[in-house]
Amino acid sequence: MTDVATLLQELIRFDTTNPPGDEEACVAHIGSLLRANGIEYELYEKAPGRPNLVARHAGTKDCPPLLLYGHVDVVTTVGQEWTHPAFGGELHDGVIWGRGALDMKGGVAMCVRAFLDAVARESETPLVLLILSDEENGGDYGAAFIADEHTEALGGAKHALGEFGGASQVVGETRFYPIQVGEKQLCWLKLTVRGNGGHGAMGVEGSAAARLGEVLQALDTRRLPVHMTPVVEEWVATMAEHVPPLRGLLDPETADHTVAMLGTRGRIFGRVIRNTVSPTILRGGDKINVIPSTVEVELDGRILPGQTPEDLIRELHELLGTENIEIEVVRHDPGPPEADLSQLELLKGVIRELDPDGVPVPMLQAGVTDARHLSRAGVQSYGYLPLRLPDDFEITPLIHNADERVPADALQFGVDAIARVIERYPA
Repeated sequence: MTDVATLLQELIRFDTTNPPGDEEACVAHIGSLLRANGIEYELYEKAPGRPNLVARHAGTKDCPPLLLYGHVDVVTTVGQEWTHPAFGGELHDGVIWGRGALDMKGGVAMCVRAFLDAVARESETPLVLLILSDEENGGDYGAAFIADEHTEALGGAKHALGEFGGASQVVGETRFYPIQVGEKQLCWLKLTVRGNGGHGAMGVEGSAAARLGEVLQALDTRRLPVHMTPVVEEWVATMAEHVPPLRGLLDPETADHTVAMLGTRGRIFGRVIRNTVSPTILRGGDKINVIPSTVEVELDGRILPGQTPEDLIRELHELLGTENIEIEVVRHDPGPPEADLSQLELLKGVIRELDPDGVPVPMLQAGVTDARHLSRAGVQSYGYLPLRLPDDFEITPLIHNADERVPADALQFGVDAIARVIERYPA
């Protein structure tokens, strides 16, 4: 029987960089493992080569199934220098290296292993296993396709375990386990800057490029207003019981100072207390001797629950001004509705059992996951793929970056946690 660490190594060796994805062979590998254990499955495809796999366990409890889900596509490695091959899945000093080790083939391996184990022991809890394509490029061929066109595949599930949460992090001297219960909303923007154009040899004052420089400088050095949401307030307040200086995050006047004081471990708090944008794509000019009168910058915007694209645009204009600037929405994916926290105490209790010194806390995800799509099908996702990591191991700098990796023994901790949740679901 394939252990979770070996399964992760096998999954990493499939290059599922998205775009284009090419998830078919990786999904087929999972399918072969299911069939080898006597489990049938179904495939749902919006486009050839982009399958989504669904397997079920009937159970005997009179309740909706618990959904276990994850995506097998990964982001690019172009331009990154890796210590070990990005798609090698190599084990060095107890650590598995490769793209997807954390985001999120590691989580998929944990869910598949926990599902297989539950079927083998004839668990009473009904389950659905959902393996998805295309999360890293918006989910249109994956979770969005399932939620909008094949809701029946979810079997009426109301709660799910998926990305992204449950990995331990040490702040002060306390080991916390953030459990994702909500996430920000994706809101991509295009900002157009206008200015004087002309001949490159003659030059102009007040060019669009010069104005863009002012815009980028402001976005780099200034911040949008602080907004505290209920989940973040509870998250911070619980942590502050163990690390009192964290209370500074609850005061808009001291929040950014507290974030800076925490260093890399505090970076996420700076992103979940406000709406945010990151400039990612710049376009301007078609010819080297022509000064363009317009330039564009695309902004990866993420807005808090309860906020709207209009709120974000208003705050950006307050920060940047309105002169020679136009801002429009390119894509907005509304986030999940108000969180259903009915299973949170169950998830916390399992963490406390497996790590009596650990402190589970609710978390708001600074990015987005497939949870936003599944919420349209009535599913509350919990980011719950627990990893007990070494105290000095930080995962945030590794995600989407070179040298992504995970300690192999941490994966079994997650399988054990998911197994206990399965047996006790629903709370």
